[in-house]
Amino acid sequence: MRSDDMTAFYQLHRDLPREGPGEAADVAWATALADLAPVARVADVACGPGGDIPALLEAAPQGHVTALDKTTHFVDAARARWQDDPRVTLLRADMAAIHNEYDFIWCAGAVYFMGVTEALTAWRRALRPGGMIAFSEVCWFTGSPSPRAATHWQQYPAMTDAEGIAARIAAAGYETIATRRLSDAAWESYYTPLDARIASLRPGADAALAAVLDAAQEEAACWRAHREDFGYLLSLVRPLPRAGSAGR
Repeated sequence: MRSDDMTAFYQLHRDLPREGPGEAADVAWATALADLAPVARVADVACGPGGDIPALLEAAPQGHVTALDKTTHFVDAARARWQDDPRVTLLRADMAAIHNEYDFIWCAGAVYFMGVTEALTAWRRALRPGGMIAFSEVCWFTGSPSPRAATHWQQYPAMTDAEGIAARIAAAGYETIATRRLSDAAWESYYTPLDARIASLRPGADAALAAVLDAAQEEAACWRAHREDFGYLLSLVRPLPRAGSAGR
């Protein structure tokens, strides 16, 4: 994006509760299946404004959550909420270079920045033995999507279906433990506040901001009209032992 487009984008997204679809039930589902210990060390990768931190802390109340994102104002927003909680560390950091080791890595709707195989390959070294990763990735739920949905998702040529995601997981040397489609409530937890922000910014919007608002409005309308065609698939995965190794 050009700098004025980026300015408009962040004007729309600043201080939203989430930066993508999701709900606490998604975290609860994944952490329960992972049998996450109360003292677990967790990484929230590309955490945005920290919308999933409360649910991660609920899953590991005596543990620690390291939440990271590259965008400064997202990290600042999360720090403002969690700066007094010793169980949370907020970092401005690249998701491609996770340091330390974790029992559980959570990534909501951001793995596409790297690619499923590439992200899982990079993050393997940050997993403790027995550790797992949960991530959500947009995918097709049908082989014949509507023209509107197909046109909208031309922006993401790597988009595939559930079988394609599973193949990318396997290519990284992981196995899929379970999958779950994000619910309508998870989508609306993102789009409903976004709708309100769009409406508040419409009056007096310049050309760059108006274009960003139009795109966001069409994104939400496309999902609401064609939610049977596509959505986010949440996958819980763990690394397979490497050949000749008893560890991860």
